[in-house]
Amino acid sequence: MFSPSGVTKLKYADSTIAAALLTKDDSYITSAYLGKGIIYYFNFRKYRLALNEYLKAYDHAQKIKDEYLRHKVIYHIGIVKIYLGYYREAEGHFLKCAAYYKAQSQKRGHPNQLYNDRRGYYNSLHQLLVCYRYQKDHKRSDSLLILGLKLTAGDNDFDVEHAYFQKCKGISEFYNSVYGKSIVSLQASLPAIRRVGDFAWVSVIDYYLARNHIELSGQDTAMVYFKKVDSIFNRHDFILPELRPGYEYLIKHYRQKGGLRQQLYYTDQLLRADSLITKDFSYLSDKIHKEYDTRMLLDEKERLETSGRYKVLYGILSSLLALVLLMLLIVHYRREKRVSLQYGLLQQKLSKDSVPGPLETVIATTDLSKRTVLTPELNLLLDAKVKIFEETRGYTAKRLSLGKLATRFGTNTYYLSTYINEKKGVNLNRYINGLRIGFITQLMNTEKKYLNYTLDALASECGISSRQHFSDLFFEINGIRPTDYIRKRKQELQI
Repeated sequence: MFSPSGVTKLKYADSTIAAALLTKDDSYITSAYLGKGIIYYFNFRKYRLALNEYLKAYDHAQKIKDEYLRHKVIYHIGIVKIYLGYYREAEGHFLKCAAYYKAQSQKRGHPNQLYNDRRGYYNSLHQLLVCYRYQKDHKRSDSLLILGLKLTAGDNDFDVEHAYFQKCKGISEFYNSVYGKSIVSLQASLPAIRRVGDFAWVSVIDYYLARNHIELSGQDTAMVYFKKVDSIFNRHDFILPELRPGYEYLIKHYRQKGGLRQQLYYTDQLLRADSLITKDFSYLSDKIHKEYDTRMLLDEKERLETSGRYKVLYGILSSLLALVLLMLLIVHYRREKRVSLQYGLLQQKLSKDSVPGPLETVIATTDLSKRTVLTPELNLLLDAKVKIFEETRGYTAKRLSLGKLATRFGTNTYYLSTYINEKKGVNLNRYINGLRIGFITQLMNTEKKYLNYTLDALASECGISSRQHFSDLFFEINGIRPTDYIRKRKQELQI
């Protein structure tokens, strides 16, 4: 979910990239792509989108002499690899960055550069610590934790970096069963991490605070923290696989309390979290133990919904529900397959038109030998008028009628109707609608902004009076609904 401020930052980042590309300076280009990737990562936690930008930055970074910038790119690629579960690969990134930034921070130089080098060193140590923890290499993670806390302690310039090490200390204390101390360390880390807006690590801290309270028999307090994790999930559409068990605790808690509504809600949330995790964590999802796989969750949801006074009918209802669900899945699959086919055929047709314009939607089929009404001179006159009408997109005007067009073309309705039927092989309405749909389809295919228009706006753009009429005509002519076309086009463009 993109916030308004984040969208503004992305627009600025796109402008920066465009300006950097014009300079043809690889340092500027590297910084521009890296900046956009950092926005995707820090503001939205859209790691795959971030990685696309980081890799572009990396390509250009190979041509520059700025080692600080080059290592900054390497660092951010390492963060994405942690997220995707490539811990050993990420470890190599952070070892390289830590060695570079440590060496640089020990040299003489400008205070601002030395500050950046020290910050890069501390952040690299933190990410290395995270890598080792995920690999269960506690000896090395504890060693880095001690070092990180010592280096950042009492230094106000690096209070945020110290908070991240405090957070790691709290997690380590939890796994060492020192629950009271863990709570103190985690709580101490929260203010600084909240201040910088790092909602991902805030959710991790809330999760471990909840786990600590469970171990200390504080069930109700634990549920408060698990709900905070859920709140962050709802607000940012982001959750780490590590936090998934929180929903299992919530479901179990409300099952014991007899809270049917809450069980349903958190079951739905767990299903949604699994869907997101499976989509974004292709490497991790196979390794994460799931007490509730998708099938079990769906069965549990059905059981909850049919409990109480409907228990007698449970067997019949569940069977019918399964059958209906199967039928819906089949219908959805077939419809999606047809939509994909029609989208592909339409894109092939569009790709043949090098210049955006009305699609060729009608073919004259009238027998030439039967054209006896219009004189050759009138045919030539109307040919010229119609050509201008198409080139100037006169068909996008609303409420066009045969009478209005006849007046515009300097003829009468009978002659114009006859001309359209003979030359275009269709009646006037079909001819105008074909031009309109062809025009708007080309715009949607070539200009991304139209993919964000409402159906009402698209209809208005091409001169059609209502969204329903527009949708029906689009389907009739293109074989696909405009909403489906927009969805498929966005998928193809990865918007």
